Amino acid sequence: MTTSPEHPSRPNDELQRQAWDWLRLLNAGAVRPQDAEGFKSWLLASPAHKEAFNAARLRWGVFRPVAAELLRTNPQAAEFHARTLRGPASGGRRALLGAAAAGAAAAGVAVLYPPAGLWPAPREWGAEFRTATGEQRAVVLADRVRVTLNTRTSIRRRTTQGQTTGIELLAGEAAIDLPAGTEPPFTVAAGAGRSEAGAGRFEVRHLDGKVCVTCIEGELSVEHPAGAHRLRAGQQTVYDAESLSGVAAVEPGRVSAWRQGRLVFERARLGDVLDEINRYRPGRVVLLNAEARGQTVSGTFFIASLDQTLSQLQHTFGLRARPLPGGLLILS
Repeated sequence: MTTSPEHPSRPNDELQRQAWDWLRLLNAGAVRPQDAEGFKSWLLASPAHKEAFNAARLRWGVFRPVAAELLRTNPQAAEFHARTLRGPASGGRRALLGAAAAGAAAAGVAVLYPPAGLWPAPREWGAEFRTATGEQRAVVLADRVRVTLNTRTSIRRRTTQGQTTGIELLAGEAAIDLPAGTEPPFTVAAGAGRSEAGAGRFEVRHLDGKVCVTCIEGELSVEHPAGAHRLRAGQQTVYDAESLSGVAAVEPGRVSAWRQGRLVFERARLGDVLDEINRYRPGRVVLLNAEARGQTVSGTFFIASLDQTLSQLQHTFGLRARPLPGGLLILS
């Protein structure tokens, strides 16, 4: 994990997004002549365009055989994949009808969402700052306002009359450190709601359509179409597009442990623990043992040694591990 000073999005981030867009189009089939000409013009625009496309194609090449092998040899995985695709689709998921994974294409299975985080989701396009898998990054915005991005996080500034007054958390998790007397108050928009504070520390997590806001120090307000809360240190609330939860007491140190390179779980479901590990680890861990998914886990694990954590969990719950290319690990 790394921490870096404020910089705009990496120079080739936009080209990488464009490359993935072209790759999806070319693999989706029925490419129109104007699409082919457009791609040719884009590719020949500069050596950087070619480099971005080759990098995207290489990563796609790693994913394709992995997906095919998994669906061919693991009936449970194929059933799980099909069940996932049958689930409710958000606007973002509908917007990104990706190309079919190799092998899965023959079965007519489309990739509706970025597999294993291989490319940014539609809602993350246009992000001004972004972190990769396992990366952390700190940026200084406005007047001494420090925003720390956790793994796989995308944000963009919100400005008023040229002054940075907040951010939009497109996806992921961000910690906000505010000096006393921040004026105007700093705002974090995420999903259907917004959080605002003039001092202190708070964290906002935006994943899978849910937003969790935790006050670490000081006070902040959370506004949502369904209501509003005033949070104090050690308090947390959760909302989605339609509802806002009550206020719950939490341990701030556990919530902020990721900033010290740790993940802390207290009687968490194994399935949820693996979902969290997947955010920090390249590739993906897939648990096919439905019975083990509900088993509980308590402990502190270091982000820098997640493979060791997975080995411990494998032996604790008597799971079989099958590693595949591309960082894919099947637990059954």
